Amino acid sequence: MGWLIKVRELLEMIRFSHTIFALPFALLAAVMTWTVVSSGGVVAEFNGLHLLGIVICMVGARSAAMAFNRLIDRDFDARNPRTSNRAIPSGKLGVTSVVIFMVVSIGVFIGGTLIFLPNWLPVALAAPVMVVILGYSYSKRFTSLAHFWLGCSLMLAPIATWIALRGEVVLLTPLDLLPAVLLGSAVMMWVAGFDIIYACQDIDFDRSAGLKSLPTRFGVRGALRIAALCHLSMVLLLASLPIFVRWAGLEIGLGWLYWLAVGLVALLLLYEHLLVRPDDLTRVNVAFFNVNAIVSFGLFLLGSIDLLWL
Repeated sequence: MGWLIKVRELLEMIRFSHTIFALPFALLAAVMTWTVVSSGGVVAEFNGLHLLGIVICMVGARSAAMAFNRLIDRDFDARNPRTSNRAIPSGKLGVTSVVIFMVVSIGVFIGGTLIFLPNWLPVALAAPVMVVILGYSYSKRFTSLAHFWLGCSLMLAPIATWIALRGEVVLLTPLDLLPAVLLGSAVMMWVAGFDIIYACQDIDFDRSAGLKSLPTRFGVRGALRIAALCHLSMVLLLASLPIFVRWAGLEIGLGWLYWLAVGLVALLLLYEHLLVRPDDLTRVNVAFFNVNAIVSFGLFLLGSIDLLWL
């Protein structure tokens, strides 16, 4: 049963359950591709195998990125009291095991892109995507904008999904990509905002270790204000999506339920910021995990119902 314990440790190391943060946005982008109609009357047909491919690629890419992050940051994690109990610093997992897991995860991701053939774009873009999401692990060493690099990494989820399902249309009419870019931009600002909040916990350690972040540069109060602006930008981007989609000559069935979802997202993000104060960071985990899981899954659920059945 030792291998079961190791698998459990690997899944805990990469916070496998947190795949819910980005996966719903990729799935919402997929639903949008099956319902949006271009000026030429083109709409992507539902394909169950493609849906499986999206899930495989998301799980593989995120697992590889998290494993790589734990490998690269293991020395910092060992020195940080908040993270010293993580799998590698605590000795629960060895470096070799994590490297093997990362390589297998990259293989899973690349294998998943083959499902979309004869659309060759997912396969061709697999390496650049992996460079971006793995590169995030180095970003805190040289830029305070690392939070936005993480946001860009998750931004790729809806954009890559759109390209995988509508590749030929995107090549012919680049404006067709606009809905995914707007949704992806909203994801980027959302992720950057909650990562800034999360990073406030490590402000003292990051400063002592020479790591860069917006909290280390502007202090907790200033960082929380920037996070609030990021989340305001997310709401505005979500609100602009139906408007700019029509401007691009696309027909999309986002109606009142989508607008309700945007309003609820705004209220949830406001609640998230009320949970965290510069002098009280004890509820950061509640804000980070619980609220954001509801934001992503709730928007996917209500948006999908609006697109498919209303």
